[in-house]
Amino acid sequence: MNYTYSELAKTIDHSLLHPTLTDAELEAGCALAAKYGVASVCIKPYAVRDAVRWLAGSDVVVGCVIGFPHGNSSTEVKRLETRQACEDGAREIDMVVNLGKALSGEWDYVEADIRAVCEEAHAHGARVKVIFENDYLTEGGAGLEADAFKRRLAQVCERAGADWIKTSTGYGFVKQPGGGYNYQGATEHDLRLMRDSVSSRVQVKAAGGVRDLDGLIRVRDLGATRCGATATAAMLDEFRRREAAGEAAPQSAAGELGQGGY
Repeated sequence: MNYTYSELAKTIDHSLLHPTLTDAELEAGCALAAKYGVASVCIKPYAVRDAVRWLAGSDVVVGCVIGFPHGNSSTEVKRLETRQACEDGAREIDMVVNLGKALSGEWDYVEADIRAVCEEAHAHGARVKVIFENDYLTEGGAGLEADAFKRRLAQVCERAGADWIKTSTGYGFVKQPGGGYNYQGATEHDLRLMRDSVSSRVQVKAAGGVRDLDGLIRVRDLGATRCGATATAAMLDEFRRREAAGEAAPQSAAGELGQGGY
């Protein structure tokens, strides 16, 4: 399948979440998002109102993270954080599930937690992406092996009203054998599993490990409609380069996702 520039650009949620980003860098990131015509920026809660102002006149949506990056805020705090983000102008919400509760098998709590955010967001006309953090789920939990656990979590998200399910925050670092920390982020296996676990009403978002044009194309091929990325300019500049060189339009890409680096 071939993709147009617009189809690929509108797959990207340009990520502006690194804790060291200054306000000047956030503003520059919004300018970049507008220049390339991406789907949204995903920005820190305190900067939502500024992002709305910086993106005025563009069709780039402002998104905001909730309970980020570990999902451990109380349900009421997540709900209030969602309300504030929406009142400030956010139109998409990326919330992190309470992983400890999910791994404990407290599914009623997890569903209520997600539903509270979805109901608040939907009341303001915003849509919700629910983040799994799959790097923390490789051993499964709640008496389920990893794939069964992720499938159950996906189904809980759908019942709770989620508009997307999302692989990762981009900050789910796991201690490696050498003592350092890293993560995979989105993998082909997880994207297929998540897509197959919910109805067509729920979309899938990849995050982490997608850093070039072929990776972005692969995400689309696997059924994800959004991709969190910081390498937006590199991806879309490469599209334009190939287009100008008269190379074949980007098609299904080979190779594996999941090399970290959101």
